[in-house]
Amino acid sequence: MEAADPQERAGYRRSTGSKRGEARRQDLLERVTDDLAVNGLVDFSLRRAARSADTTHKVLLYHFDGVDDLLKQAVQRLRERRIRDALSAATAPGPGGGTLAARVRAVWPVLLGEGFGLHRVLDQAIGLAMYDPEHYAELGREASGQYLPGLRSICPEGWTEQRKEEVSAMILAVLRGFLVDLSTRGDTTGIDAGLEALTRALEREEAAG
Repeated sequence: MEAADPQERAGYRRSTGSKRGEARRQDLLERVTDDLAVNGLVDFSLRRAARSADTTHKVLLYHFDGVDDLLKQAVQRLRERRIRDALSAATAPGPGGGTLAARVRAVWPVLLGEGFGLHRVLDQAIGLAMYDPEHYAELGREASGQYLPGLRSICPEGWTEQRKEEVSAMILAVLRGFLVDLSTRGDTTGIDAGLEALTRALEREEAAG
């Protein structure tokens, strides 16, 4: 990926003082995010982002703090989309009577995504954070902060905040493990059985009151 020009950093701040400028920035971000969702992080660059947004790299540098800033914001936007869709699926009427186990079952297909697989794009983001923490550590640190509030929100209302936090952390860790296994092995061998075990554990947790 291209390195950001230090002299061009903070240029995006010039566009944040008006509603029109912010609207334009959001439109550009949506277009770049669409490209990222389809093509992943490999070979991501300011030029590629400009093509996908039908603009120039200078326009992007007017609205964003360089290529790293643009990538981080696009990954964050991808997660926001994923969380929105997952919560919509989790709270939709369906079998299971709205139990936590049923909600997690409903979330899983959304996490898998379609086509290239949104999970693969976000796995790449975590991998990039591990490979180059100096520039991309935030891609990993922010992930849990984005996912956990949504998971807490689908826990039973009567649970304490601590219990919601603990169970949500467990769900996130297990589902992440499934996604990594899927990315490395390319099939769902063992994952289906693991998901059944997870939902049974959640049923027991909820039955405990």
